[in-house]
Formats: sequence, structure tokens, C-alpha cells
Amino acid sequence: MRDLSSHPFDDDKLHEECGVFGIFGHPEAPALTALGLHALQHRGQEAAGIVTFDGEQFHIERHIGLVGDNFTKPQVMERLKGDRAIGHNRYSTAGGAAIRNVQPLFAEFAAGGFAVAHNGNITNAAALQRRLQRRGSIFQSTSDTETIIHLIATSERTTLIDRMIDALFQVEGAFSLVALSEKKLIGCRDPLGVRPLLLGELDGTFVLTSETCAFDIIGAKLVREIEPGELVIINEDGIESRKPFAPLRSRFCIFEHVYFARPDSIVAGTSVYDIRKRIGAELARETPAPADIVVPVPDSGVPGAIGFAEAAGLPFDFGIIRNHYVGRTFIEPADAVRHMGVRLKHNANSGVLKGKRVVLIDDSIVRGTTSTKIVRMVRDAGAVEVHMRIASPPTVDPCFYGVDTPEKAKLLASRMSVEEMRDFIGVDSLAFLSIDGLYRAVGESGRNRLEPQYCDACFTGDYPTRLTDQEAMGEVRPFNRLAETG
Repeated sequence: MRDLSSHPFDDDKLHEECGVFGIFGHPEAPALTALGLHALQHRGQEAAGIVTFDGEQFHIERHIGLVGDNFTKPQVMERLKGDRAIGHNRYSTAGGAAIRNVQPLFAEFAAGGFAVAHNGNITNAAALQRRLQRRGSIFQSTSDTETIIHLIATSERTTLIDRMIDALFQVEGAFSLVALSEKKLIGCRDPLGVRPLLLGELDGTFVLTSETCAFDIIGAKLVREIEPGELVIINEDGIESRKPFAPLRSRFCIFEHVYFARPDSIVAGTSVYDIRKRIGAELARETPAPADIVVPVPDSGVPGAIGFAEAAGLPFDFGIIRNHYVGRTFIEPADAVRHMGVRLKHNANSGVLKGKRVVLIDDSIVRGTTSTKIVRMVRDAGAVEVHMRIASPPTVDPCFYGVDTPEKAKLLASRMSVEEMRDFIGVDSLAFLSIDGLYRAVGESGRNRLEPQYCDACFTGDYPTRLTDQEAMGEVRPFNRLAETG
């Protein structure tokens, strides 16, 4: 999901924009949805919403802020009634924090109410919106997700499901979504499967969500992944699967393995934590560092640092301590405290670092601003050498599939060589994991250049879909990939 009014980036990390959750036929559906969203909080911290249906009417609660700040209030949860619900976590976007953009979005169709929550980006949303507006559609938000609602509303197909399929045939990009009507919970994943969507089971009822950690918190069990291009319909009679799209080779986002997914989640049958340790081990084999100690940049660098240390035969220690209690007030500080910078989140552990040759492990470098401050902090704590190893290839291109990234010119790796980045960040050496090393860590023999197994556009510029809106703005070259079927 993206805000069509902006090209957002507000931090020196890549950020997933959304997490989704849905459950059908459980008497505790509202509370379970709130718990599921709490588990998915890492996928979006700007706002959260839940829509329920009680057999007679829909109930909607959408709030700015964290799940725990809003959906633990008795007065909020008491207003959410029903045995079916969907929920959404949203990551912040510049200029888009208004309540009108918080999901799930809800509309009254002729056949009844309909709510939808979306993870991903529709890359032709602006073009579709202009077409719909010329036909009389009036948009209430700046979210690309609302485009789906208008496409369903204006479809000439007969049933809700057929109208929804008709709408999704018109969109480009990446989408994993959950939707709720009066009688159905619907889940759908785009034909390339860029964004995750999973099916679970709890007490004989079905659950849909973005990651397995949401199943864990409510005691549900994983049934399977929703397949790329699959649409599932859950109602009182059970579950139905449809595959309306032509089959394409899966291009799941490889950065889910690197950073987005929670370490305790299972992705494609494999522990994210284990993959990140393997990424660290690959990094140690490819680019060893002359160091005395391996230190992660917490928290995302921890599994990779463990893997690096084990493969390199070096001790691992927490030379940087993270403050987990920094709220958004301090993430976006007033000018009076802005100079505190990275120390609001991290502090050097001088007893570990002093007199040591340190290898720092981080998951990525985006603009390099945070890396520069962390390196300076480690040196000030007494490290005699600082070597940085990055558990992914250089980020050289923006993501247009559901991730907040800056424009290409602001990506450090797009305008500097590795040696120039080393000098900019201030380390004694700098190295990145190779693209083939990343593929080996996730279980492939390497990257197939002709038919890539994942979406890795942020590392390669190889976008798997057309980017209509971005082409119109001159952000990318026209798409020329032949249709991939398999």
C-alpha cells in the first residue's frame, strides 16, 4: 500500500509498509485480530485498523499509533463485535498519516459492505485513478488501495468475487490482500507472489496473515502459503481456492529474508532466523575481516553477526546496545534534541569495544547516515579498527512493490563505489554480500540471470512487472521483459 501523494522515506532503513490479518467464524475474532496485528507490528508502526462484522452490521476502528496503544483499550475493543474480522498495520509515509489513509478501507456496495486491507504497491494506481475519476469516481484517500475498491464498484461482472477478480486483472505491481464482505473472508496474492500471505487454522476456523509469527501469538497452526496468483474464499461452508491468473514464475521479495520478516517467522518452509545466520556465514566466507570481535548493529544485524562469527571463528558480543523504548516522538524529534541523532536508539558498550578490532554486521546500507554515526560512536568507545560487513548486496535501486525507499539518487550505493562508501562511512574496510551469496543463503545455487527466482530489484534494477506510474514520471526505463510463464 502506498500514498499516491508522496514518495516517502523517513528513516535510514528500508521499511515494509503493511501487515494484514483476517479471521472468519471465531467468537473472539476482534481480540485475535488485535493480537495478530501486535505480532505484525514490525511491518507497520504508523497506524492500525480493524473491521468486524456481527451478522447485521460492520464495525470499524482505525487509529493512528501502535496496536498496543489503541487496541488494548476496553472502550475500543467493546465496539468491535462479530465472529469475522480483518486488520491492517500501516507503516508511515510522508504526508500520508491522515486517518483517511488508515486501513482497512471500507465501502458500501449495492450488494453490501466491503472492507479491504492491502500489503504491496499498485504500480499503475495513478493511471487507474485518473481513468476512474474521468468516469465519475470520487476518491476519499490518497492510498492506492482505494483504487481496488473503485474498480470493484465499477465492474460489470455479476458476483462480488468475479468483480474482485476483474478489478485485480487491471492492476499492476504487488498485492497481498485480505477482504471482508458480509458472508466471506477473501485472501488474494498477486501472480508473482512478491508479498507474503499465509493460511492458518485455529479451533476449526481459518486465518489469513502476512507472517507465521501472527499464528504463533494466537495459537493457530500454519496450513500453507497462499500460492502466487491464488484467491481463497472462506465462508461458513469452508474454503474455496481459485486461480484466475495465468501462472507466472514466483518472484517473492528476497528482502523479506534479509530484513522485513520477523526472525521467528517461517518463510517458504524455512526459519527466517536460520536463513539470516546462513547469510552471515556466506558473508564471512566471501569477505573475511581482520578483527578480534563480531558486533551486530541491533536488532536486525544480530542473526547475521552470529552466523558470521561462527563461520569466521571469532567471538560474538553486543558492542552496541539498543534502546527499545524510543517512541515516534523521538524518532521524529524536535530541533532541540535532533543533534542526539543515533544515540537515541543505540549506545556503544565501551567495555566490549575498547582496544578491539571490530567487524560490524548490518543488514543493509540505504543512505549511509546511520552507519556513519554508528561507526563514529564505536570508534569513540575505543575500537582501534572498524570493519563493516553488510548482509545483503548494495541497494542501488528503489523498490516500488510495497517498501518505503528513497529515490535512486539518494541511495548511497547508486552514486558511490564501495571504496567511496567506505570513505564516506569512515570504516577501515567495507564489503557487501554478493547477489549469488544471498541466493545461496536462501537455498539456491545462485541467481539465475535469465529467470531470477526472487524479486531482487533493489539490488539489481531487474523489476519483474511494468511500472506504469514510475515510467510516466521518468523514474524507471520502460518495461521490456517478455511475459514469464511456467
